[in-house]
Amino acid sequence: MKQRPFLTAAALVAMTVPALAHPGHGEAGVLFGFLHPLSGADHILAMVAVGLWAALLGGRAFWLVPAAFVSAMIAGFVFGMNGMVLPAIEPGIAASVVVLGMMIATAARLPLAPSMAVVALFGLFHGQAHGAELTGSALLFGLGFTAATVLLHAGGLAVGGVLGQQRLLARALGVLIAGSGLFIFGGMA
Repeated sequence: MKQRPFLTAAALVAMTVPALAHPGHGEAGVLFGFLHPLSGADHILAMVAVGLWAALLGGRAFWLVPAAFVSAMIAGFVFGMNGMVLPAIEPGIAASVVVLGMMIATAARLPLAPSMAVVALFGLFHGQAHGAELTGSALLFGLGFTAATVLLHAGGLAVGGVLGQQRLLARALGVLIAGSGLFIFGGMA
């Protein structure tokens, strides 16, 4: 009976489809920025995975790992708005889902600084992609985008808290996330 919420979540993750190009880049406003990360499986999975992995790492990583992602995402957003381009943006975003899922699946326990560096790199990709495509109000869109990201991280932190000592369930969720990332990669071909 206790596995029912996990199985429901696993089924929902398994049913996701790649959303490599989704709407919401050109519109102005906080609402469009807020809704944008919620319109693509790549964003949802990566951002929830950051929170879940941070919760599993525990200690200071609980807050600092998501903060590293958000900070780098904002920097990437600014870079993208100013025409700076990172190579392989979409593969980098898909890789974020695969790698973060694998970190969870393998119960990877990197030290704090490397953990922050991993998520910061992925945050740059996520932010740059949206900054480069933006045609509306950068400030309003960015505020909404950042707020949604923080809430998705909080969701991952909450899932990690609920799973607590259920490491096997956390690992299974990591496998589902990584598998979804591979599916997203497959959608790029």
